[in-house]
Parts: sequence; C-alpha cells; structure tokens
Amino acid sequence: MADSNSATVELTTENFNEVVGSGGTVLVDFWASWCGPCRQFAPVFDAAAEKHEDITFGKVDTEAQQQLAQAFGISSIPTLMAVREGVVLYAQPGALPAAALEDLIGQVRDVDMDQVRAEVAKQQEQAEQA
Repeated sequence: MADSNSATVELTTENFNEVVGSGGTVLVDFWASWCGPCRQFAPVFDAAAEKHEDITFGKVDTEAQQQLAQAFGISSIPTLMAVREGVVLYAQPGALPAAALEDLIGQVRDVDMDQVRAEVAKQQEQAEQA
C-alpha cells in the first residue's frame, strides 16, 4: 500500500477526472493487491514517481475502483496508461522493467501534442461526417 509520503496518488472515481484532466502528464497504474506482477511492478513505478516530479503518478486499485477499471476496459493487470493533456497516449497491460518505463516516459515527453490534437480533431471531424 502507498504510504502518506509516497510520490504516487491513489486514484478513485471521485478524483480521477480532476487528476488526469489537469493538463499535465499522468501515468496510471491499474493494479490489485492479489496480483503478483502488480506487486513486482509497484516498486519500479514508485521509484519512477520519486525521480520524475514533473509527472503525476497515479494508482487505481481495480478491486476498490471497479467502475474505473470497467470504464477503461481493463481486463489484465497491471495495466499502465499514459495520459498527457487529457489524451491517452499509451495503454498496455504488463509490468514494465525500470528501463522500459524510463523509455516510455521519455517517449511520452517527446510527443508533439499540437500534432496529436490536430489528429484527434481530424478523427472527430471524420466521425461526424460518417
């Protein structure tokens, strides 16, 4: 369990939209206490949270927050989701080793959000015309 001085935020249905929609970069770890790979990934995720203070690291206990897990179609845990400026850039199940998590953080930082927003707008426009 996360302790009070942890760099991670416990996400619930009450605070999820506020935290994830805050405009910055948010990494979300969907986990459960009974899940072995989740317990192995937790220290990797927590260490990255300590290292990258400019990113919000959130954890969703899928047992306690089943609505959130269902809303995002989480069927395997751990699942890691990366959100930047309210746009989901990455969502994959599986525990990442520390080096892969660092690589993912670098890729999320390097994304051109103007380009992403333009692509999202284009897709929405096409959907409206269909």
